[in-house]
Formats: sequence, C-alpha cells, structure tokens
Amino acid sequence: MSQDQIILFAILGGVLALLLWGRIRYDLVAFGALLLAVVLGVVADENAFSGFGHPATIIVAVVLVVSRGLLNSGAIDLLTRGILDSARSLPTHIGIMSGLAASLSAVMNNVAALALLMPVEIENARKAGRPVSLTLMPLSFATILGGLITLIGTPPNIIVAQFREDALGAPFSMFDFTPVGLACAIGGVVFVALLGWRLLPDDIGKRHGAGELFQLEGYIAELTVEEKSGAIGKRVRDLDKTADEHDVTIVGLVRNGRRMPGQARIIEIRKGDQLVVEANARTIADFSKVMALSYANDAAKFEAGEDMALMEATVPHHARIEGRSAADLRLRTRHGVVVLGIARSGKSFRERLRKLTIQAGDIILFYGPRERIEDAIAYTGALPLADRGLKAVGNGKAKLAIALFAGAIALATLGFLSLPIALSAVAVLMVLSKILPLREVYESIEWPVIVLLGSLIPIGAAFEEAGGTALIAGSIVGVAEGAPAWFVLGLLLLVTMTLSDVLNNTATTIIAAPVAVDIARLLDANPDPFLMAVAVGASCAFLTPIGHKNNTLIMGPGGYAFGDYWRMGLPLEIVVTAIAIPAIMIVWPL
Repeated sequence: MSQDQIILFAILGGVLALLLWGRIRYDLVAFGALLLAVVLGVVADENAFSGFGHPATIIVAVVLVVSRGLLNSGAIDLLTRGILDSARSLPTHIGIMSGLAASLSAVMNNVAALALLMPVEIENARKAGRPVSLTLMPLSFATILGGLITLIGTPPNIIVAQFREDALGAPFSMFDFTPVGLACAIGGVVFVALLGWRLLPDDIGKRHGAGELFQLEGYIAELTVEEKSGAIGKRVRDLDKTADEHDVTIVGLVRNGRRMPGQARIIEIRKGDQLVVEANARTIADFSKVMALSYANDAAKFEAGEDMALMEATVPHHARIEGRSAADLRLRTRHGVVVLGIARSGKSFRERLRKLTIQAGDIILFYGPRERIEDAIAYTGALPLADRGLKAVGNGKAKLAIALFAGAIALATLGFLSLPIALSAVAVLMVLSKILPLREVYESIEWPVIVLLGSLIPIGAAFEEAGGTALIAGSIVGVAEGAPAWFVLGLLLLVTMTLSDVLNNTATTIIAAPVAVDIARLLDANPDPFLMAVAVGASCAFLTPIGHKNNTLIMGPGGYAFGDYWRMGLPLEIVVTAIAIPAIMIVWPL
C-alpha cells in the first residue's frame, strides 16, 4: 500500500472505531478526521470543505426542511383521518399502521414520520387495552423500510444517487429506487404484521400495563418540603404509610444541595429539604398534594389559576437536552416548565434528578402551564408522546403544501429542474406562504448529519482516488473467487447491512458506495445493481437500538431492552435480503 492509502485507512479505521464506541458525537468525529486528513496532506486544502456544498448534503438538508413544512401544514394529519380503529385485530392494525408509516417515510424524513405516528399509536394502544411495546417496534421498522422507496426517503439513497453521478455521469432519479425499495417495503411490512411482533419476548407485553405510559413505573422526582408540610419534624421512615397508599417509594433526602447518606431513613425532615421519590407520573402529583410538597426547589411556585399539565416526551439523538441535565436548560426560567421525572428503560435512578445527564431514548415527564408546555418540549428537542389530536387545518395550507411538494417532484422527475433546486424552491415558498416560520427552517435541519456528510465526503473521495476502495473491492471479490456475480452482490449487501447495524448509515454509505463501483469494474458488470445493494443494506439497520435513530426513539416508550431488537430484526433482515437480491437482478441486470 502507498503512504496515502495507509494514512487514509488509519483515519477511516479510527472514525469507524470511534463511531462504534459511541462516546463522542459522530459529527465531531467526522470533522476531526477531516482536519487530520488535511493536516496530513491526504485531502487537499481546496477540497477540504467541498462536501458541504455537495448536492447530497444540500438535498438532505432541504428534505428535512420540506418535511417540517408538511408536518406544520397539517397535510400529513389529513392522511391519518379515519384509519384508526382500536377494535381491529393486532395483525390488521400493525399492517395498516406500518403501511401508512412506510408510505409517509417514502416522501419525508423517516424520523419525522415516526414522531408523527408514535403518539397516535400510543393513544390507540391505550384505547385498545394492549401493550404499546407490541406495536412500536413494527412501526419503527416500517418507517425505515419506507425510506427505501424513493430518492428522498433516506440519506443513503441520496448519497448513492449523487455518487453515481460523480462516478458514471448521471444520478439515480427520484423513482429509480421504487421497484426494489417497494418490494422490500411490502415484504417487510407483511412480515412484521403477520409474524414479526410474535417474535418479541414473552414478557414484553407486561412491561408497560396496557400501553398507558402515564402509569409507567420508574420516574425519579425531587419534591420540596414546604412550610405547611406535614412531613416537617418526622423522620423519612415515618412517611412510609402515606407513601405506600399512593404507590410512592421514598429513595432519598437532599438537604442544602447535598444528598444524605443512603436512604436517610432516620433523618428528621426539615423545611426546604427535597424528598427523592420513585413513582409513576400520576401518583407523584397525588402524593405531593397530600404532603404539601412542591416540584423541585426552583419550580415550586406557579402563578395562581394557571392550567397545569403533565406531558411525556421521548429524547431523540442530538436533541438539545441530550447529554445535558434538566438544570442546564433552565426550563423554569425560560418557559415556566419543570422536569418532574425521567424514566430510562430497565434502570432506576438514585442520583439528583436535576443533575442527571439525559440520554437518547429517555422518557421525560414535563410539568407546567398547559399553554407553554409544548413550546418548552420543542425547545428541548424532545418529541411529545401524547396524542394531542389532529391539527386544525385551515386556510388551505395543507392542500397548498401538498401541491407545492408534488409540483417540485414532478418538475424534477420531468427534468425541468434539478431536485435540489426544486425542493429548495418549495422550502422558500413554504416560508413565504407562512406554512413554515423562518426560525423552524434552521431548527428542522439535523446539523450533525450535515457536518458528518460535509466532512466524510472529501475523505471518501480521497480514499477512492488513492485506490483504497479498489483494495477493499478486490478483497471482497477475492473472498468470493469463482462464485457468480449475484453471490458477490449478496455479500456486498450483507456487509453493508452489518456495518449499518452498528454504525451511522450515512458514514456506511459514503464508504460502501465507491467500493460497489470498484467491485463492478473488477467483475466487468453493471455498477447499478451493486449501488442499489448498498442503498438497501445501509438503510436496513434492525438488529440494535443504535443502528437507526428511530430504533433509539422507541426504546424508552416501548420499554425495549438492547437484546429485544434482533428477535424481530434478524429475521426481517433475512426477509429483506431474500427479496432485494432477486429484485435488484431483475430490475438492474448484472
């Protein structure tokens, strides 16, 4: 290997190792790798930031903006009217919801599609009296499958399309992905509806009673002892009877900002102390009222007569609140809202609630004035789990948003405008028509993904130019020496799918796409089927909660453990592989 190849292999190996480790944000890892590559001379100075202006980066950003506009307009809500019926059988319900999820995900960001449908699913599970844990995983997997159907359904498709233009002179078009993607999505939805949910652990339905998240056990809250509280002068253990009557467990006492040793069972309670309690969302409020306790020392006094509300929300990756504590965001000061409790699947907390570092997948219980609580949740970046009903759609905004979006796709498909220009025009028109506030344009873009793309695209190009992808391609072909081309195609799909289960799918695609072209050259075959295999494999991450953002998003609300995903995910990946390989070979002959 040449010196440049050795350096680039080392840089990419370090990137993959750090992404797998997961302790450092992937955008910081990627940008650091780019700077290192420039310093070491394997990426030219003039190419260092070329990835930020790459068409793939632009399209990903604009698709996120347009997705937010469609949500704001109420256009997606129109599609959900009349489809829910809590009396349907579970397979039928999963099939309908999964089909809808896949359809929405084909034309919008799949995280946004899940964020829209998850509260609806939770409410439907409550009405039907069934555990939401049986249906959230099929819903998440369906949104991932739907992204396979069109160019804008998922970032890997966009990257593959633009890479084809760089390598072969023309990109994949909007619906080039549809024949293979639709076949995989239909097969996957049928599988999760008829069989997939049955493969979950036997006790999965008992983890959350009847899908009622407001009865979820495991919240830890701090309750301040007020001047008129009956707890003053008593020892902590003296409150056991009242606590038991309200299904509350007292797990500690905080005084003057310091946690008392153990559970402080024999310590006498004073005014201003904070009782650390573990309970469900409803009983925390009941217990605090009976004992004259308030919600945390900085959040006790709301204005008289305010209509107060409790609302749960789940934390996605890279939400503003991820990696920070409730105290860091000063929600009480900014919005008059407090974090009353935090639940994390399979784990109870014994540390200070307000100083607890929040992780993706946590469920947070917010408490505050009804008219301000949704704005506060939006500020944190968390996604509400309450079904707040269909949005009021007025002034023709929903129809206008749909017309703008459909018009852009038609113009791009017919070749009158490039897709980035067409979608950018839609974003501008959505702002001008007040469908999308200007501030939400910037909030809707997942900047870590943009930084990841902008950083890795120049490194990927340098890696290809140095011959690194050719070496990997030669190794894959060498392993399959003597085997037919379809076997190599399947091997590439499986390798890509495996990497995507543990790494970011965007990073996986940037590395795998040029390898696919080099494999085709070595086999003297058509590159298109190999690029399609990369697109399918990079998107289908079903084995772990870290493989895709949607899998992380459902972990808390569904009460899933890390090892639950592969039970449905592994058979689903086999199903997708069995469908994808023949479908690719039929639509894109070798």
